[in-house]
Amino acid sequence: MSKKRFSLMSFALMLLLSVVLSGCGGGKENAAPAKEEEAVQSDGTVDVSKLDPVKLKLYLIGPAQKDLPMVQDKINEYLTERINATIDINMIDWGDYSQRMQVITSSGENYDIAFTSSWAFDYLPNAAKGAFMPLNDLLDQYGEGIKEVLDPRFLEGTKVNGVNYGIPANKELAQQFVWRFNKEYVDKYNLDISNVTTLEDLEPLLKTIKDNEPADITPLAVPKSFKPYMPFDFLLGDEIPIGMYIGTEDFKFVNVLESPELDAALATMRKYYKAGYVREDIATLDGIDNFKTGKWLVDREITQPYADLGWSRNAGYEIVTRPMHEPVIYTSSAAGSMMAISSYSKNPERAMMFLNLLNTDVELRNMIQYGLEGTHYKKLEGTYIEDLPAMQENFAMPGFALGNMFLTYLHEGEPEDKWDAFEKFNSSAVVAPTFGFNFDTAPVKTEVAAITNVAKEFIPALYTGSVDPETYLPKAKQKFKDAGIDKVIAEAQKQFDEWKANNQ
Repeated sequence: MSKKRFSLMSFALMLLLSVVLSGCGGGKENAAPAKEEEAVQSDGTVDVSKLDPVKLKLYLIGPAQKDLPMVQDKINEYLTERINATIDINMIDWGDYSQRMQVITSSGENYDIAFTSSWAFDYLPNAAKGAFMPLNDLLDQYGEGIKEVLDPRFLEGTKVNGVNYGIPANKELAQQFVWRFNKEYVDKYNLDISNVTTLEDLEPLLKTIKDNEPADITPLAVPKSFKPYMPFDFLLGDEIPIGMYIGTEDFKFVNVLESPELDAALATMRKYYKAGYVREDIATLDGIDNFKTGKWLVDREITQPYADLGWSRNAGYEIVTRPMHEPVIYTSSAAGSMMAISSYSKNPERAMMFLNLLNTDVELRNMIQYGLEGTHYKKLEGTYIEDLPAMQENFAMPGFALGNMFLTYLHEGEPEDKWDAFEKFNSSAVVAPTFGFNFDTAPVKTEVAAITNVAKEFIPALYTGSVDPETYLPKAKQKFKDAGIDKVIAEAQKQFDEWKANNQ
């Protein structure tokens, strides 16, 4: 072989290697452009004169908004001044988002940032398969503001094998279920809800409504997705009956169908069903319009500080609540709203600079949610605003999905300490025993698919009291066992024990 031929082959191999490395999401983190590094000053500000202009592409969940181009122009003027970047915001409607983003990602499209979560464009599997770029180094270099303002448990709870692949939105970190009451009927019958916590506590209140109100007033207004609250940290969501007790001492996953808590809850729900306290068609009821009609006494919802005020404002009548349990921080709640940088992004450094601004800059954060002052909202005293018709008609953005909620303006009726209350809510919460643990279902994917199908068949009818648990529960237990629930529990326990040993 001649030296010339060897030289050409060597060059080709080097060129191929450089292409592979440049396309790999994990490699870019350690090779940040010198200009980006030099532009960040010691005080965290950016010297824009040292940056070349770039255009970022962002995918957000939610329907397209008529006034987005107008607002985007102003956002881009603002971003150009601060990080010499512009952004192209693309909206994908709620029902289409996950599927569309999977197609976009699989195609290798060069986008920069996308909304992800535990429930849409699923964070964990997409991080695991390399769709998102590792962010630890980028956070250290260009996201110091994020680390300063974000509760550290958000970042800790969303790591995958010690690596962050997304930036969680700063909002409520904990999850708490409440009984939500229509105050009209509470007042009408002088119902005492002060000590109502459990499902069983509801019985005298439900009976009062059933005995005294017309049949179209539903005492317990819940659909087929209703689950009695039980003190478990669920492995795969509360639809799948695998969990670990919140106050566990042995850190063991159990089959929830075999727990005394479930036996008690099913007996109560069966009693309520037979008494007519729930809708007769509850097991097939996808949703319920009680909120709109006002023909209900109580339902169940996940709360946050001052949620009663928002619910009352939306309903047009007063709603009051009672908590079922103390706030709990789960892995899924930490990952409830996030933004990730694509592994195909050509400008991850600038993308992180944008995310840093979105989480620290009051003007940018409110512009992307509320639009333009004088067009979409009217500025009132202090941090309060009044929505103008153009906001609801032409710029109704999904605020929870847009970064640091604690920077957003307040509306009339909201207390000045709203965001302080959120911080106190988060700090008061109990941490679930599996917080930060992410179960890799690949070794038991067949069994997980099988038990998911069994859950769809049995759980709605069983949990809503529509069937007799004495005969139906044994059938459900057997079906889950036949589908491989014990194998899934064993694999989860193995992974959890290894994870816990490495995260003491």
